[in-house]
Amino acid sequence: MIEELVHARVRLALHRLRDGEGTALLFLHGLGERSPQRLDRRYDAWPGPVAALDFTGHGASTVPSGGGYTAEILMADADVALGRLGCATVVGRGLGGYVALMLAGARPEQVRGAIILDGPGLAGGGTGTTSPFVPVVDRTALAPPDPFALADLATDIRPPDYASLYARLASQFSQLARPVSVCARERASWLQAVTAEAGVEETTLEEALAYYARRR
Repeated sequence: MIEELVHARVRLALHRLRDGEGTALLFLHGLGERSPQRLDRRYDAWPGPVAALDFTGHGASTVPSGGGYTAEILMADADVALGRLGCATVVGRGLGGYVALMLAGARPEQVRGAIILDGPGLAGGGTGTTSPFVPVVDRTALAPPDPFALADLATDIRPPDYASLYARLASQFSQLARPVSVCARERASWLQAVTAEAGVEETTLEEALAYYARRR
């Protein structure tokens, strides 16, 4: 079942993958991806409901015109979904993992753990200076994933100290001793900085899910 949520002028698709009682599990996909249509068996033991969000410009959500995508816009998308679910453990692939981290720092009382997985967009645009460019896309063939989203978010600069701030906020204000779990093998510079923060643990997906399930 797909539930329609509204974020400004964008209509977001929240996929209800499974019903249940208690804290929800919320999936955030990677750059250029869409929500899974079926629940991976690795999540069968999760005791609560399971949902997945299509970000703006992805999947069944609205494709706006003109670009201007940022990770903060996607965090606002996820915040709308979180407001609908109440509380959730957030699992993010790639760029979705970065958004999960931001959401954990911004909403520490509602996010019952953020799990960062490998996936598209994890590395971001790096932290070095690059030559500016204007992406050229075919405006007559806009469809998910939005090519503007791919161009904007693939070159988004994500400084390590910016990501560390969200990890620090999550650690300081969350009710959990470990509010962030890193289950990714890739180590972008921002993720290296995050893993050095208190309240962040490098672990497996299975162990992270079991940890948060016990503390829901």
